[in-house]
Amino acid sequence: MEILNKIKESARMHKKRIVLPEGNEDRTLKAADIIIGEGLAQITLLGNVEEIKKKASEFGLNNIAKATLIDPISNPKKDFYADMLVEIRKSKGLSKEEALKLIEDPLYYAVMMIKNGDADGEVAGAMNSTGNVLRPAFQIVKTLPGISVVSGVFFMIFADKNIGDNGILVFADCAVHPDPTERELAEIAVMTAKTTKAIIGLEPRVAMLSFSTKGSAKHPMCDKVINATRIAKEIDPNIKIDGELQADAAIVAAIGKSKAPGSPIAGNANVLIFPTLEVGNIAYKLVQRLAGAEAVGPVLQGMAAPINDLSRGCSVDDIVNLVAITVNQAAGK
Repeated sequence: MEILNKIKESARMHKKRIVLPEGNEDRTLKAADIIIGEGLAQITLLGNVEEIKKKASEFGLNNIAKATLIDPISNPKKDFYADMLVEIRKSKGLSKEEALKLIEDPLYYAVMMIKNGDADGEVAGAMNSTGNVLRPAFQIVKTLPGISVVSGVFFMIFADKNIGDNGILVFADCAVHPDPTERELAEIAVMTAKTTKAIIGLEPRVAMLSFSTKGSAKHPMCDKVINATRIAKEIDPNIKIDGELQADAAIVAAIGKSKAPGSPIAGNANVLIFPTLEVGNIAYKLVQRLAGAEAVGPVLQGMAAPINDLSRGCSVDDIVNLVAITVNQAAGK
């Protein structure tokens, strides 16, 4: 796929350090071997080192020898990271004993590596729930300054190159935050514009979607989108954004010209921001299933460092692709 090839080409230039906490998991090991072989990232695998080496030998994964292997239970930095964690969580009354136990969890160890500057990003979730992956991230890495919400982006790739930008549209939020406030919706829009530029190199043109276009309907749900658009412009005055726009007015030139004359975005949007999670999630699944679009994601955004969550049903290729995306996020941070 052309977009994934571009993402991988960009990743090769950046040489970022990505930690994979599920180092003993078969698909993760196989993906790590490919990632190292293709030069997409420098890889750290967390887990039982002897088991990792044994599986790598059984699977014929010769590149794993070039990875950094760390056992969180016995690593010399365990005590150092525990002291860091006590300081970070002192308002919660975390004891050193409790911290030492938490650090033995690879998901906590991974985010401590990121917090200490020993890794640039993390990919996990092949054998852990989203909640387990994100809990340490929220506690330790937290969100970017000025950003209060984490959201999920999908890159929708169409066979018809006339759609969006050469067949690409970006959808958010489709994965994380159920009912964002005006401010949160504005933050999602700003972050999605940055993610679009960092990962796929497109100049974002953001449409804030609603069931109304420029006052065609009056309702508090429309007001939310209108106000979010205004706030997004205040957060980033350089962002190319408009709303409220109906979906057809956002992406169909003739309809955009008719419904929103003079709009810099209408009819030409490549980033679509949905007012709630239910709308975004339904929309991406319908487009994926009925229009045959390839949905790449979700890519999580808003964290102070890139931490991405896999589906537990993921393939080896899914892990490879998400690591390449995470590298580009780290480079664009």
